[in-house]
Amino acid sequence: MSQDKFIHTQPEDPLIVPVIEGLFGEYRARYGNIFGNRKEADAIGAYGPPDGVFIVLLREGRPIAMGAYKRYDDSTAEFKRIWTDSALRRQGLAQKVVLELERLAQAQGYTRVFLTTGFRQPEAVNLYLSLGYEPQFDTTVDRETLLQPPYNGSLPFIKPLIPAVAAVVASVSSENLTEKAYD
Repeated sequence: MSQDKFIHTQPEDPLIVPVIEGLFGEYRARYGNIFGNRKEADAIGAYGPPDGVFIVLLREGRPIAMGAYKRYDDSTAEFKRIWTDSALRRQGLAQKVVLELERLAQAQGYTRVFLTTGFRQPEAVNLYLSLGYEPQFDTTVDRETLLQPPYNGSLPFIKPLIPAVAAVVASVSSENLTEKAYD
């Protein structure tokens, strides 16, 4: 929607308290106490420049989706906190957030993305697969099994960030191959 806009902020911003609460509420609903009462400890500023970013998608001034990344290593951004208001799902908002995070990470010089999702989040798994993320786990294993050793319930993904010029060249080359195949 054209009135949707991204802002850069921090997790402590009072404006986004509802989306942060929504994220952790959803984790509690899906996982109960499986992971204990641990909250991921984020260092203050981990999502800020120069190594990271925390974005929120606003609609008419109201936060509806969010995502962030922080430095994983010198060339890799770790995406975190990707979440969409449950009343607004299936509108492509999470995809919009991920693509914006990819764009920003690439602009900051990252060449790769690492992220994890939980074993009870099949829609997240499907989103990442659809966007070209490479699973670092066996996708044929029953997801509940992925909570048992040697696994820990986290499903890791990696994706190289293709420079924009290379992506355009690949797209044009692909289109030419398709056109020639049908000539």
